[in-house]
Amino acid sequence: MVEQLQQYGVFSSKKVAEVMENVDRALFVADGTPAYVDSPMAIGMGYLTACFVIMVGSQGRAIGVQHIPELVASSIKNIEKSAVAKLLKEGSLSVHVGDGREGWLEHAPYDAIHVGAAAPEIPRPLIDHLKPGGRMVIPVGKIFQDLNVVDKKFGWFG
Repeated sequence: MVEQLQQYGVFSSKKVAEVMENVDRALFVADGTPAYVDSPMAIGMGYLTACFVIMVGSQGRAIGVQHIPELVASSIKNIEKSAVAKLLKEGSLSVHVGDGREGWLEHAPYDAIHVGAAAPEIPRPLIDHLKPGGRMVIPVGKIFQDLNVVDKKFGWFG
């Protein structure tokens, strides 16, 4: 799947390919689901958070926020079986129950925020939790969605 995504030009970074290959996607999909096929599927939560913690490195932190407690529990269980289980125990990776539109204030401000579920508009708390110079990627829209990139400059976003 990683090679196919690279061939289609979805990404060209060798680091992204390496990270995706180190986090076994099969741990995060439902049993019987072809984990390495490039198609939309219910992956729950946890896979990208696990990838992000590798991307940010030993001095960084990746935090997942999900409003469905069962998905949080499932994500933690899956992460504990993955290559990043140690980072979960050390605290540089964490997954929490909460309203993602409200962000996670405990470790704000953040260098980057990735939002997986679309919001009708960009939530102000997420902008507030972003460091100046930070970047957020968020799908926005009700029926039709656009993937927005928000770069925060000098306390404002643009």
